[in-house]
Amino acid sequence: MHSLNAPLAVAAILLSLTPLTQLRADDSPKAEEIAAKHLDSIGDAATRSAAKTRAVQGSATYRIVVGGGGREEGKTGLVTDGHKLRFLVRFPDENYRGENFLFNGDVAQVGFANSNQSRSPLASFVTSQDVIVRDGLLGGALSTAWPLLDPAIRGAHLTNEGLKKVDGQKLYQVRYVPAKHSELDIFLYFDPETFHHVKTVYSLAVGTIMGHSVTDSARAQPQRDTLEEKFSDFKTADGLTLPTHWNLQFTRELPNGSTTVVEWDLKEDQIQNNIGLDPKNFAAK
Repeated sequence: MHSLNAPLAVAAILLSLTPLTQLRADDSPKAEEIAAKHLDSIGDAATRSAAKTRAVQGSATYRIVVGGGGREEGKTGLVTDGHKLRFLVRFPDENYRGENFLFNGDVAQVGFANSNQSRSPLASFVTSQDVIVRDGLLGGALSTAWPLLDPAIRGAHLTNEGLKKVDGQKLYQVRYVPAKHSELDIFLYFDPETFHHVKTVYSLAVGTIMGHSVTDSARAQPQRDTLEEKFSDFKTADGLTLPTHWNLQFTRELPNGSTTVVEWDLKEDQIQNNIGLDPKNFAAK
């Protein structure tokens, strides 16, 4: 009897384990759950909603990583009032004065980077893809305009694409699809332990250039622009846990194979909530 019952017992055990195995495989949280836990990682709901304005100031280092050389030291500032946002980086160099991005709730504007009234590659990218500032994505949780703070998420759609290995660590990859059509692929990355938002990646492939022959055209690659924001060194003040290290890296890959990579490394020395902000900070020109 024991020999006849043993296989049945094993089968029963296997059947009982099957639903548990499936449960673990499907246990990845919904994007909305990740967003909710992320908000909790910043602070409780009352403290978050009480922060109407924010001013962030610190030091900035600009560096050409690939495609040239050069380094500049300067200052950075981010001021936000609800959905309004202004981001500045300033350097003492006439050839590259820095960046100036604005969204005043209605109009998005990007300033010139130097004395000859031209924009940097990053500024040109943000000008053409202004959802980055319109939706309040720039600066992540450092900004009161951060779309995940909005219960309606600016009308955007979030999808959790699971844990991905990024920069040597596993992070939840959440696709962000804006309410208004955008050519950008936008991914938000969250630490699975703390649910801090640690990275945003914006990528764009810009058509191919026709070659001199069918073969040349087939080989031609599109121009690829990628902006990455990384956030680290989280600290708590006024009941809110926010990053104090913000790194932006912009990569442009041209069809001819040349690549340029530049970065802005920002150390936030001061974060102030609920301070009076001059309306001129958000004045469009």
